[in-house]
Amino acid sequence: MSVKKLFDLTGKIALITGGSRGLGLQMAEALGEMGAKLAITARKADELAEAKAHLEAQGVEVLTVVNDLSRFDQIPGLVDTVVKHYGKIDILVNNAGATWGAPAEDYPPEAWMKVINLNVNGMFFLTQAVGKRCFIPQQSGRIIVTASIAGLRGNPPDMQTIAYNTSKGADVNFVRTLAAEWGRHNINVNAICPGFFPSKMASGIMEKLGDRIIDGTALRRVGGPEDLKGLIVLLASEAGRHITGQAIAVDGGSSSF
Repeated sequence: MSVKKLFDLTGKIALITGGSRGLGLQMAEALGEMGAKLAITARKADELAEAKAHLEAQGVEVLTVVNDLSRFDQIPGLVDTVVKHYGKIDILVNNAGATWGAPAEDYPPEAWMKVINLNVNGMFFLTQAVGKRCFIPQQSGRIIVTASIAGLRGNPPDMQTIAYNTSKGADVNFVRTLAAEWGRHNINVNAICPGFFPSKMASGIMEKLGDRIIDGTALRRVGGPEDLKGLIVLLASEAGRHITGQAIAVDGGSSSF
């Protein structure tokens, strides 16, 4: 098979959570460009509409579904909607996430639950639903979780995001464990661990620690609008068929220090 064919996603259906902006939209652009048909989900209808128009202008077929993954009762309906529209799901990108900053000793219980419910629990229940409905019956599937380098190490003392780091550490071990369990079904499970990318969620940290973050990055830059595209296509396509259970940092080398 040619290298171009290995990366080709024509005919594949990709469900991307948090796909209306930021890293999710960047990954949606990449999968769509390589031929996948997309279903993107997020909480805000207006942002989904903007993302749909943006992607369709690039020639990508897009279904949008307003959904809050922290409301677990909505997950079966989300999967039903995508399957009824496209007939199947081949690629699941678990990208939706939340963070909250507060000292560990004063961390609000409601903040802890918000972060863990979205970043871990909702991600698991959606993966479980898609796996049972689509991936296991068809004996194939690609699961990609947006984790973080925050799940691979601790924080500087003045970056107080214990729930986020805990959730992303859970995401990393989730992919290792599920990859071992579902490998017999020809399902690949991997995590992408971004470093700092300009985004709505990271804006406060960048304002506070931007220079320090860049100084601690080997390439002396933060992530850009194309820096996840190559990896997401690799992990979603036949080019990555022998990669599973991995957590791959895309951080400009900050985790190498």
